[in-house]
Amino acid sequence: MLLVAAIAPPISQPVEYHQFADQRTYFGISNFFNVASNIIFLFVGIAGLMFLLNVHGSIASKVFIEPSERWPYLVLFASVTMACIGSIYYHLAPDNNRLVWDRLPIAMGVMALLAATLNERIGPRVGVPLLPVLIAMGAGSVMHWNWSEQRGAGNLNFYIVVQFYSLLAVILLGIFFPSRYTRGTDVYMALALYGLAKLAEIGDRQIYDLGHVISGHTAKHVVAALAIYWILRMLTKRRPLPHSME
Repeated sequence: MLLVAAIAPPISQPVEYHQFADQRTYFGISNFFNVASNIIFLFVGIAGLMFLLNVHGSIASKVFIEPSERWPYLVLFASVTMACIGSIYYHLAPDNNRLVWDRLPIAMGVMALLAATLNERIGPRVGVPLLPVLIAMGAGSVMHWNWSEQRGAGNLNFYIVVQFYSLLAVILLGIFFPSRYTRGTDVYMALALYGLAKLAEIGDRQIYDLGHVISGHTAKHVVAALAIYWILRMLTKRRPLPHSME
């Protein structure tokens, strides 16, 4: 897919992307609901980091077979926390320059989830060494898009590969390789919620027009945060499978 992204015609960022349906101002804050709804990412991100940083001893052995498997999830929840800040900054005055700081933590978080899946489906000898490589690829896809925008020929191809085909890789790993932990299917629910969030984003105006209560983009933030919470829920409930401890 990276090869296809390199040779395919570039997909540019539509100018109308920044014209969100709900542009109401409250308390002097423009686009209030798209800004304020990001707070839920902060709560989920910090909750995940606190859980992972407080995991130790016998509890740690129930969550991770090897301590190194914790690193992708630390990156994931740190990225979610940073996404709150980046998305607030973007939605206060949406444009391409600010969108970089919204997308950067998203791309890093997606790649961290892929590394975590490699740990659990293949093994830490694969997932852990690939973690910095995947993070660099995620960040690089956003920086490449930003660089191409500065040159006047925006190219989203690599970012699209990172965000969507990495999640497809997570699904394929789940289909063809069994998890080393219980609750391995929880990742499908998290991905389904993320897919629902993307649909809400696409239907931004249509959802807002139902009653001018909430827009699709605001709903996207809430449902996407729920997807991250589902991953945290999976970690708190799962246990290593007996054969994986051998």
